[in-house]
Amino acid sequence: MLTDTHCHLDLEAFDPDREAVIERALAAGVSRIVVPGIDPATSRRAVALAEKHPAVFAAIGVHPNAADKFSPESLSEFRMLAEHPKVVGIGEVGIDFFWNKFDAATQARVFRQQIELANEVGKPVIVHDRDAHAAVMEALRATPPLAGAVLHAFSGDRAMAAEAVARGYYLGVDGPLTYKRSEALRALFAGLPLEQILIETDAPYLTPHPHRGQRNEPAYVRLVAEALARTKAQDFETVAAHTTRNAARLFGWELWN
Repeated sequence: MLTDTHCHLDLEAFDPDREAVIERALAAGVSRIVVPGIDPATSRRAVALAEKHPAVFAAIGVHPNAADKFSPESLSEFRMLAEHPKVVGIGEVGIDFFWNKFDAATQARVFRQQIELANEVGKPVIVHDRDAHAAVMEALRATPPLAGAVLHAFSGDRAMAAEAVARGYYLGVDGPLTYKRSEALRALFAGLPLEQILIETDAPYLTPHPHRGQRNEPAYVRLVAEALARTKAQDFETVAAHTTRNAARLFGWELWN
């Protein structure tokens, strides 16, 4: 049993073969897929997709590169969407200094307000952090997510990982763990407690080896789990069971066989 805790199935990249993508994931042993929104429109589509497919769950929010889509009106809509039983988190939210589409103060404000929303509705936070490690941790210290958080596609250093673990956050690991030049990432995850790791695809992005250069999809989360098992010198079944339990604990769903 596997869980892909971050996959953008709501994006146009998966039209018109979204149904086939989900079927391939199920055939690969993926029992649950979390689809995060990046703005109000994709959040609505993620919820609609979750309503249609038992294996799919949704997260809702505004990505830092879409900060201009966050408004009092979208905040009200997110409050209503958060009541849906298949909405399991607020995300993908955070800070991005790579694309830097909005100034740091705007990104931090939108991030903080969405953590406050998560605390209000009792949901965990899916955190986007790209080249913004210090700013992200500062925001999380100032406004702690009470229902927990996952640092999606973790790319910070050991000190940041240690603080995140101490705060009880989960660290997401994706396709880059399989890349030849990712020795430092593998060394970092080798030393992290398995109880605080989630496996992700970030599909259609961050495609793992040997499919790198192609469109990613949730069936490939198995490759991430296999790479994590090798990294931690544990068997695949142990890693799959732990990361699936971790996801269930964070997102508040029941496990099934």
